Amino acid sequence: LRFKLIPRTWANMKRGFTAVAALGLLQAAGAWTGSNVLILDHVNVNHERGRHDLLKAFYFDVLGLSPDPRKAENIAKGRKTLWANAGIHQFHLSEGATAQVFDGTVRLAYPTLEPLRRRLSAPPAVLADSEFAFEDIDGGGLRLTCPWGNTVDAVADASAADSRGSQPGEAGEALAMTSVTVRVPRGEQNLDGVARFYEQVLGCEVEREAGAVVLRTGPTQALRFEEAAEGAGDPSHEELEEVEEGLANNGIHLSMYVADLTGAYEKAEALGCLFVNHRFKRRAYTLDEAVDQCMFRLLDVVDPENPTAGPIIRIEHEVRSCTTKDGAKYKSCPFASLEEIGLKTAA
Repeated sequence: LRFKLIPRTWANMKRGFTAVAALGLLQAAGAWTGSNVLILDHVNVNHERGRHDLLKAFYFDVLGLSPDPRKAENIAKGRKTLWANAGIHQFHLSEGATAQVFDGTVRLAYPTLEPLRRRLSAPPAVLADSEFAFEDIDGGGLRLTCPWGNTVDAVADASAADSRGSQPGEAGEALAMTSVTVRVPRGEQNLDGVARFYEQVLGCEVEREAGAVVLRTGPTQALRFEEAAEGAGDPSHEELEEVEEGLANNGIHLSMYVADLTGAYEKAEALGCLFVNHRFKRRAYTLDEAVDQCMFRLLDVVDPENPTAGPIIRIEHEVRSCTTKDGAKYKSCPFASLEEIGLKTAA
């Protein structure tokens, strides 16, 4: 292969992603290549500080998710972040002065809902004085409300497990996080802009539905953007504050692994969408630092055809690489094998 350097402008970069060789990754024939985004691995949402009792009752005792052993120390202490695993996916449940209510819905798939329904017949008593609730939804599923008002849908789908890997620890009852739905301001132009952003910047496979944009983020998973209900007002997904070192976002964030970190970084940079969150210790101010840190963040979702109009929504993304800069698999990458997902480290 021969490569030629071209100016780093948006017009040039949106024609295609840069060679993944910059990350030491090569696509292998026959693997799923529907999207540069390989997986949306976790959703990070804050819980109320000091209420591990509510957190564990809902995510572990009711939903049947598995506690990640990497946070066992925090479980023992009864404070700080917990991770709740659903197959290859996770909730990251950070502490906050107040709990967050995500303007959207997370869907979990189970082999069958019967054990969950039995648990709901006698839920933990600690949930009684919270926002916890549940109801049946179309298709035989369940809609559950967490102690602080977040919505989790549970469906029976034995085929939903993502066989490409898993999170550490014992397997829980939930097979996978099959979809995450994010609300956006109403208007077809907003949905069109969101679709263009994810297609051109992050390299997603995009589909359109009535009132929604659907991004394929894995063989059995989708990230959905839906118009807010009429009269509901514009959704807000960020909680920004100035701290000593700079700007911090305490809002929810979505974490995803991509095949081409460099290409995604350069496209986000060209649109002015890069974000350094001073809430976290890992920070990438440059492309070299992003490769070194195996990640970068973005906050603003803009229309690439009209970026000066400002963000359509602001929702933080932690965009991760599957490999370190020396070509080894990144320690938190949930895939069992890079080769099995169609990627291999450079020799």
